Amino acid sequence: MQTTASGFGKGRVRYGVLAMLFIATAVSYADRATLSIAGAAIQKELHVDAATLGYIFSAFGWAYVAAQIPSGWLLDRFGSRRIYAGAILLWSLFTFLQGTVGFFAGSTVIIALFGFRLLVGVAEAPAFPGNSRIVAAWFPTAERGTAAAIFNASQYVAVVVFAPLMAWITDRFGWRSVFFAMGCMGVVLFFVCLKTIYDPREHPRVTPEEIEHITRGGALLDINRQGNSLQRNPPVWNRIKQLLSNRMLIGVYIGQYCITTLTYFFLTWFPIYLVQQRGMSILKAGFVASLPAVCGFVGGVLGGMASDALLRRGHSLTMARKTPIVGGMLLSTTMICCNYVQSDWLVVGCMSLAFFGKGVGALGWAVVADTSPKQMAGLSGALFNTFGNVAAITTPIVIGYIVAATGSFAGALVFVGANAVVAIISYLFIVGTIQRIELSDNEGSVRSAVLREASHEESD
Repeated sequence: MQTTASGFGKGRVRYGVLAMLFIATAVSYADRATLSIAGAAIQKELHVDAATLGYIFSAFGWAYVAAQIPSGWLLDRFGSRRIYAGAILLWSLFTFLQGTVGFFAGSTVIIALFGFRLLVGVAEAPAFPGNSRIVAAWFPTAERGTAAAIFNASQYVAVVVFAPLMAWITDRFGWRSVFFAMGCMGVVLFFVCLKTIYDPREHPRVTPEEIEHITRGGALLDINRQGNSLQRNPPVWNRIKQLLSNRMLIGVYIGQYCITTLTYFFLTWFPIYLVQQRGMSILKAGFVASLPAVCGFVGGVLGGMASDALLRRGHSLTMARKTPIVGGMLLSTTMICCNYVQSDWLVVGCMSLAFFGKGVGALGWAVVADTSPKQMAGLSGALFNTFGNVAAITTPIVIGYIVAATGSFAGALVFVGANAVVAIISYLFIVGTIQRIELSDNEGSVRSAVLREASHEESD
């Protein structure tokens, strides 16, 4: 098995592809977070209570979850490039349109904002399954954890870079301008994507040496060709049933739901927590929110690198993936300490440590790339993302009700921290051995083949 270091000299095109995934994912998360930055101003101007704002936050999640399986099928059927680029264009358009709700009057504003958030959720549904699919095609097994951690860590960059920017735009030009600015940025990104994302064999700058390196390392090089040939008459629901009957995947799904609960606390209510519970201005909250995100980004990259390093040193795939996940979730529980400190800097410190741990433990997409059946990587990733992003629905609503009922975020922090504990339990006691899934051709149950050495996987 070749290492990432030795593979670097074999060609660098895959790193350019990864950079595009990183940027696109950062923009997608920034578009999700626009409402959290503008939320306090929207509440004040439109007289929206916390519970109602929670439902508006959840609109993205309802649509995002519902569209996961269809988007996964589209990725498997039509390939990553067209679906991924089209998704960027559509979610940017719907983000832009959220700024037009100012032209509506009365309760229609709330309805329109809810509707546009739904459409953003539908459009962004192919993003993460597409990321996983592209990484599986371009990266060998021993580099996959780092690659998945890097694109996943871009969610923190979205907060670091865009939260202060969006807070400044809101403070200077009003909350509607945030949506206009982010929508225009996404349209530019669409054209960049068309020049960057290709299948490995079709990329105009890839070298034969890089193709050979990633093939020998276990990359699913012809994933789109396999999808086109196997998905014309697919027994889709039979295959989904097989995945849902696998104990390992059920544990992974539960863990991802809990980890995503932490994500959506930071994406939705965290800036509002800083404004309403800690008395910060919108502008200050935007900058302060970026500090834990820096720690989350560092943790995300280190978690992926540590996982791949364990794998290269001969440890099992199970140990290499589970160790950062469990350790990271333990650190995430420190956010509960914010209920017992008064200093703003101690609060920021606790949240930064919690966000660092969340980053370290966010290896779910690497696990998906390691375990997905070769002929339906898109659909498998979409199913994983469906379970995880149910938290996009439940988290803002539950927190909204807790805050509305108690007038405090104390219970909300306990709720989020408890999800980190459940993620640990799931990975330790439900997931078991992490290994690639093989589908049965008939109605029989899924069978798991122990993961072979990546260097032999393709040659056999």
